[in-house]
Amino acid sequence: MSKDDKKKRKNATAIGIDIGGTGIKGGIVDLKKGKLVGDRFRIDTPQPSTPEAVAAVVARIVAELSTREDAPSPDAPVGVTFPAIIHRGVALSAANVDKSWINTDADALFTAALGRPVQVMNDADAAGLAEARYGAGKGVDGTVMVITLGTGIGCALIHDGVLVPNVELGHLEIDGHDAESRASASARERAGLSWDEYGVVLQRYFSHVEFLFSPSLFIVGGGISKRSEDFLPLLDLRTPIIPASLKNNAGIVGGALQAAVHFGFAS
Repeated sequence: MSKDDKKKRKNATAIGIDIGGTGIKGGIVDLKKGKLVGDRFRIDTPQPSTPEAVAAVVARIVAELSTREDAPSPDAPVGVTFPAIIHRGVALSAANVDKSWINTDADALFTAALGRPVQVMNDADAAGLAEARYGAGKGVDGTVMVITLGTGIGCALIHDGVLVPNVELGHLEIDGHDAESRASASARERAGLSWDEYGVVLQRYFSHVEFLFSPSLFIVGGGISKRSEDFLPLLDLRTPIIPASLKNNAGIVGGALQAAVHFGFAS
C-alpha cells in the first residue's frame, strides 16, 4: 500500500468515544460505511465519575485505539458523546455521572487531555445522527426523529441530514406528567404494564410528538427496540415508525462522524 493510499485510508476513519454511567467505550469508525473497524475497547466508568477521572479513562482508550493499524492520523479529531445537555461544548446537566460535570467545558477538558481536536455532543444526538446517516433513516428526506426508550426517553431530531441538538422531548408534559416518567422502558417495568397497556401509553406520547413536528420517520432505539414487534404494531400513526438498526455502536459512530465533519476531516 502506497503512502497516499495509507493517508486516504486513515482519513476515512475516526475515533468515537461513548461515555455512560457504568462504562466508557470507544472504537475506530469507518466513516464511509458507518461501521466499527475492529473491536470496541471498554473501561468501566470511574467512581466517582469526576471530569478529571473520566478524561483520564478516555485518554487511555484513545491511546489504545491509536496503536491499531486502522487508526486515523494522530492529529485527527475525536468525537465524544456524553449523557448531558451539551451547549457550545459545555455540559449543562449530568445524567448518571458526577454532578461536578455541570458547567464543565467538556470540549476544552478532552482537548487538553488528548492533545488533539475534540468535539463533545449529547449521547442521544450522536446515536440519532448515526441512525439517520447510516442506519434505519438512511436516504430519508425531511425530518427524522430518533426516540430512545430506556431509563428515560432520549431524542434526536435530524432534518435533511442536519442535527438539531439537545431536543429533550422526554420531558414533554403528557397528561400532567413528565413523558419519560410514564412512557420510558423503565417506567413500563416499574408499572408492570403489558405490551397492550404500554402501547396505549406510547400512542399518547408519539401522537403528541407527531402533532408537534410532523416528521417523515420515527426510529425507536434503546434495548427495548429488540422487542419492537411486541409494541410498534400497536401504534396508529401517520408517520412510519421502525426500530433502530445500529444498536449499541450508534453513539460511537455518531460521535466520530460529527467530529470528523465539524473539523473538516469528512463531509
